[in-house]
Amino acid sequence: MFDQLESVLGRYEELQELLSDPEVVADNARYMVLMKEEGELRELVSVYQDYKANEQAIADAAELLNDPEMADLAKEELAEAKAKKEPFEDRLKVLMLPKDPNDGKNIVLEIRGAAGGDEAQLFAADLLNMYQHFSESQGWKFEIMESSMNDIGGFKEVSVLISGASVYSKLKFESGAHRVQRVPVTETQGRVHTSTATVLVMPEIEEFDYKLDPTDIRTDIYHASGAGGQNVNKVATAVRMVHIPTGIKVEMQEERTQIKNREKAIKLLTIKVFDHFQQIEQDKNDAERKSTIGTGDRSERIRTYNYPQNRVTDHRISLTIQKLDRIIAGELDEIVDALVLADQTENLANLKNA
Repeated sequence: MFDQLESVLGRYEELQELLSDPEVVADNARYMVLMKEEGELRELVSVYQDYKANEQAIADAAELLNDPEMADLAKEELAEAKAKKEPFEDRLKVLMLPKDPNDGKNIVLEIRGAAGGDEAQLFAADLLNMYQHFSESQGWKFEIMESSMNDIGGFKEVSVLISGASVYSKLKFESGAHRVQRVPVTETQGRVHTSTATVLVMPEIEEFDYKLDPTDIRTDIYHASGAGGQNVNKVATAVRMVHIPTGIKVEMQEERTQIKNREKAIKLLTIKVFDHFQQIEQDKNDAERKSTIGTGDRSERIRTYNYPQNRVTDHRISLTIQKLDRIIAGELDEIVDALVLADQTENLANLKNA
């Protein structure tokens, strides 16, 4: 591991020199690629440099033990430095784990009301608000791409583009069926009902990563419905695109112009089609993919939100938190951090057993 770390440190120092080179700075495309690589290595290098400094502190303190006047102080410094050694090594092991290539990407988050009719769709709206507030707390941009609402404010389906630092790495474990147990607003007898909504997290695809064949796309233009002013009735601005081979469809009317709706529609359709084919490939290796945090099956029930007991339970890692009101308000950090830690712990165990 330490040979690898020295190699990483050497590459990082090389990147620092390259990023100061006027020729590299003038080449914007190359500069951005190198900046991204430097950013990905920064935390690992920082922790490794702290580890090396701590190792030097251990060596210096051990040497001073032979000096009668400095022995007592040296013992304290040695004990303090040795106590830091294992935490540094554990952190380095985590940072050295193979990276998910999508971790640094933005995502499209899709939420659908599932079992439970209107109540499921109202719950989908609650989940949307939860993720929006969490995104705001992270400093991420939250943009609705496509939505279909019912008459009482619930969502049959809604797709959102979330942009910012490490979005996929924090929200990639949210895919699956989310179950709610509560008394619906339409319930007159006060009985608790169970409903579900599904969440799907898809990494944003760069244009050069995957491109749809234009001959596979059918595009319809129509008049948008709902808010939008007089322009809605005068000009056909809404766009519907269908990927013929898969039947995947997107409808875009969030923007006021057809051009912008076309741009958003093709972006969303590309992400959904790419994800569709990726999922087919992953399903072929389902047994190999099974882990503590789930099989990857998008119908798998991952979490229950129990309103009467103010309780949220993530079934994959047996985590129960008695503060549903705060979690549904967007305070997801405790759940997100626990899922990331469970994944890292399992990956470390797999490396040891490999």
